[in-house]
Amino acid sequence: MPRKSPVEDEVVAAVARLLRRGLPVTPATADAALLDLRGIVARAADPADEASRTAALDGTLRGLLARFPDTRYASAARALFGLPPAEPGQNLTVRRNVAAEQAGHESHHFRKRVEPKLIEKIAWELLADAERFTRSALIAPRLAPAVGRQPIQADPFAWEVAEHEEQLSRLWSAIYAARAELLAVERLISLQADRMDILRTAVTAAWRWAAARAEAISYTTAFASDLESSADELVALAGWTPALTAAQASRLTEAAVGGASREQFVAALHDETGLGNAWTHGFLARPTSPENTPDEQNGQLS
Repeated sequence: MPRKSPVEDEVVAAVARLLRRGLPVTPATADAALLDLRGIVARAADPADEASRTAALDGTLRGLLARFPDTRYASAARALFGLPPAEPGQNLTVRRNVAAEQAGHESHHFRKRVEPKLIEKIAWELLADAERFTRSALIAPRLAPAVGRQPIQADPFAWEVAEHEEQLSRLWSAIYAARAELLAVERLISLQADRMDILRTAVTAAWRWAAARAEAISYTTAFASDLESSADELVALAGWTPALTAAQASRLTEAAVGGASREQFVAALHDETGLGNAWTHGFLARPTSPENTPDEQNGQLS
């Protein structure tokens, strides 16, 4: 195994210290090595406020544990940090016992052999998250309560600035709307929901994703032609999507341009059975839902 860097060692040690009390993270248990990670700072409503970064760290850890990549030890990792199947208020010894049971190991073996690896995995996931934020050219703008009306001066420069903020807000609104629907699809698949419910939600996700891509193209063309990130890299922030060819991605985008409604989007793609299959079957064929095998029905976007 490659030697860890000092930063990695520091983050691993910080996660281990956090484990003593588990979640929720509090200012007393939060470590600067974690609070200063780029992904945590970027998510904080007020990056300069330690309490705000503490809340961001707590939310990030909960999301990480909810999507823990090792399915065998996912429940054990959650229990170790005080999330279900553990119960609130349980001390570390009790949580370790619950985690060991979930992992199918004897408690001593779990604490000595498995727990350190889970801590390292969580630390590396936090570092990878920070790296993704470091590489991202754009971060969603933070909002603060308005203390009063802020009229725009009748000046070309002021109009340009306002238009840029308007387009940036539209871009992130579309990206977050797409993310919400992509998460909804994954949640329904995980719940083994009715196939038609999954398909309808997947189509809504396609519409939202295509609208986000259209906004990303519009924004980068007008305001960020020299930006390192392309429109596709920006819309990728919404989350995982089935693999599409460039032509298929363009066709979806065309159907969503101009603020098209879901009904208009579906009507524009009514005869695109192959495209519909590529999108919907891409979700149903994922390993997270092996019992959902795609068939050749419902290939249309509807």
